[in-house]
Amino acid sequence: MNTTHFTLAYWCILVAALLPIACAGIAKSGKFKQSRREGGYDNHNPRAWLAKQTDWRARANAAQANSFEALPFFIGAVLVAHQLGANQTLVDLLALLFIVARILYVMLYLADNAKLRSTVWTIGLALNVGILFAGFR
Repeated sequence: MNTTHFTLAYWCILVAALLPIACAGIAKSGKFKQSRREGGYDNHNPRAWLAKQTDWRARANAAQANSFEALPFFIGAVLVAHQLGANQTLVDLLALLFIVARILYVMLYLADNAKLRSTVWTIGLALNVGILFAGFR
């Protein structure tokens, strides 16, 4: 009997899905207790509030958007690799490296290191392509 299990790559999908939420939390951190008049977080109009942010808060919001943009390709790549019966160890490793790259990407975004951030983004894209084609025969 063939049993299916929740692979490490599937757990990485969960982490990737939570990463944009973490970025949003970073962008909003420290502003929940301030009143809206004093520049505190505005839950009535959160997108407009985020659009007015500068420096690291604006970069955290941009990292949130980019994390959402990267998510569909990553989910699709993992699902295709599983469907094609790719080597599970390889898919797990590539997925884990993708998550590490995405976390590093967010950290570099927050630190305003644009050149290295773009390099890490490219590595993440290459890892995604690697996952997608891991089951290619």
